[in-house]
Amino acid sequence: MHTTPLAMILSLLSGSPEAGQDGATPAVSASPASERPNVLFFILDDLNDWVGCLGGHPQALTPNIDRLAARGVLFTNAHAPAPACNPSRVAVFTGIAPHRSGLYDQSPNFRDVWPDAITLPQHLRSLGYNPLGAGKVFHKPYPDPVSWDAFFPSKDLQMAPDSVQRRLVGTVGNHSAAAVEAEASSLGDGKVAEWVSATLRRPPEQPFFLACGFHRPHDPWIAPASHYAKFPLAEIQLPPSRSDDLADVPKAALAMCYTPRADPEQSRRAVQAYLACISFADALVGQVLDALDSSACAQNTIVVLWSDNGFHMGEKQNWSKLTLWEESTRVPLIVVAPGVKAGQRCVRPVSLQDLYPTVMELCGLPPVAGIDGHSLVPLLEDSSAVWERPALTTWGFQNHAVRSERWRYIRYADGSEELYDHEQDPNEWTNLAGDPRHAPVKLELSRWFPTENAADVKAAKAKRAGTTRERPGR
Repeated sequence: MHTTPLAMILSLLSGSPEAGQDGATPAVSASPASERPNVLFFILDDLNDWVGCLGGHPQALTPNIDRLAARGVLFTNAHAPAPACNPSRVAVFTGIAPHRSGLYDQSPNFRDVWPDAITLPQHLRSLGYNPLGAGKVFHKPYPDPVSWDAFFPSKDLQMAPDSVQRRLVGTVGNHSAAAVEAEASSLGDGKVAEWVSATLRRPPEQPFFLACGFHRPHDPWIAPASHYAKFPLAEIQLPPSRSDDLADVPKAALAMCYTPRADPEQSRRAVQAYLACISFADALVGQVLDALDSSACAQNTIVVLWSDNGFHMGEKQNWSKLTLWEESTRVPLIVVAPGVKAGQRCVRPVSLQDLYPTVMELCGLPPVAGIDGHSLVPLLEDSSAVWERPALTTWGFQNHAVRSERWRYIRYADGSEELYDHEQDPNEWTNLAGDPRHAPVKLELSRWFPTENAADVKAAKAKRAGTTRERPGR
């Protein structure tokens, strides 16, 4: 990648050193659109911190994600706007946080309640970009045809079907897995990688925004047998957990949990399957990166990699996402761009909500009024720069968590709380919310909770249909 200082790159792209400052809306750059950077936007599904460079599991094998991290900035304390696919992805692509949109759950389709929303690819198209995509970008049931000039497998279908027969094997609860004797290209995610790689090799009309969405490691945990073979069952290490871990959490937290009975063998099979799917996803990331690196657009393409939410693999007795704890909210986030110094690790708490304004600024485009989040460009220039705000995650109406560098503070709609000190308790085993010595910490963090919370659009839709409100779904 180039080593030109990022501030100079942005100044040249924007045509104004004040572009994006203090909420101003500068004129669109006079530089030709073809000279603007492209954007390759990797989206993985349910990938927590089990990535080599994040150290979330000692057996995780992710050489390609690791090499991407080495080329730019790895955010080690990044969090999702919501711990579920639909609200998290909608927040990223519309720029509107769940507590403002009212879209808290896996349904409805945001277009049903917000038909005129302008997504990031739509907005980039209006500024001369060619928006392309493949795979799981929005939540699976809700493709968004208007966001794309071209999409694989089609604008009305996000995920290509597998071309192999597979027999699912039960693991833990309702999670299932299968090791298939097949090439990657026979599976839907492999087809996505091939299409994106071919698109990069052409290359498409520039500048382009190219979203590459992989379903893995979301369950069912299906991957080629070669990836399962990397993790012999007898050698699987289970993540740390405590049988009494949920004794000090409120009822509101327990209502979010998925805690099926899991014996050690079942747990090892689930961990093996999850690690295999992570390895498979990583190989596909590597395939696309190789295509980018050999293409004509290699030196002028911003690369962003993120996951929509994390996932519990037995931590806090949970085998799902859908909580406001660390394993559900923490995600990988990597940004590589021309002018960004390679090999940086940023410990500041950031949110995926920050991606929309970050992409706009990196592309030298005017800031967008009315969206949430804050551009990460200051942290791309200096990973140790001052960053005062924690990351906010919302799951359901008035249920929020804020994550600072040290603390996680959760407050539920019924007023119950959790507080964890990550310096002393990285596994979040001890809820300190009731300890009066930490009242000042709670007071400081509480100012970042939203003071206004939009009505739940799913609840409103259910009421209109004459049905009852369900608790947030899987």
